[in-house]
Amino acid sequence: MNRIGRKVKVIAKSTRHKKDLTAKAGGMALTIFAALALSGCMGSMDMLGGGVDKSISTSTVANQKNPETVSDELTVSNAVTSADVSKLGGKPLPWANASTGSAGVITAIDEQTASGANVCRTFQTTRHSYRGIANFSGQTCLRDDGRWQLLSFQEAQ
Repeated sequence: MNRIGRKVKVIAKSTRHKKDLTAKAGGMALTIFAALALSGCMGSMDMLGGGVDKSISTSTVANQKNPETVSDELTVSNAVTSADVSKLGGKPLPWANASTGSAGVITAIDEQTASGANVCRTFQTTRHSYRGIANFSGQTCLRDDGRWQLLSFQEAQ
């Protein structure tokens, strides 16, 4: 009733429920569209648990060793192969690599002659570098052409 006492008929209908439904449907459609559009970008997210496919490789970047490590390996190898084992008598042999700033002490060199008359030297050394101090072991052997070849240089566990 209005102020005068007459009945007022409300002819305007509420559209709030229609707007809410339209907004929800539009929001849902936008979400689905965005998910489909971006699904190609998220292929590496591994949402389905398929894992990484390691059978495909482009070989565009070779798996290379750290140049610092290679340089230190060569320095240690040169120290081991140029040492006079008979004069060392088990004494430690220091080494230093000016190009990397690394240094260490070779604590043991053991020379063996293999059945094919190849001379090999196994050794243990430390390496002090900006990464810290680590222990290494390795082996180098004399080749038929008179040059030494470093066969192994591994960080001791």
